Amino acid sequence: MTQKKTTSTATESAPVQFVFGKSNYRIMLISIAVVALGFILMIGDTDIYDFRKIILAPIVVLIGFGIGFFAILKKRK
Repeated sequence: MTQKKTTSTATESAPVQFVFGKSNYRIMLISIAVVALGFILMIGDTDIYDFRKIILAPIVVLIGFGIGFFAILKKRK
């Protein structure tokens, strides 16, 4: 029987590098808030064909998704 030596590299490892920077995460949180605002604009007991529900809310949701897309593609500094 042979035993393999295992070495622990936990003490020698480099610091953890995240995929996105701090600004990317902030922009992503803003985009989630904008999308949530768009969905909140869609709810209510008013007329189903109200301007707010069929025009404004979908535009706000799409803007939120666009902000999220930008947050993902933005390069770190």
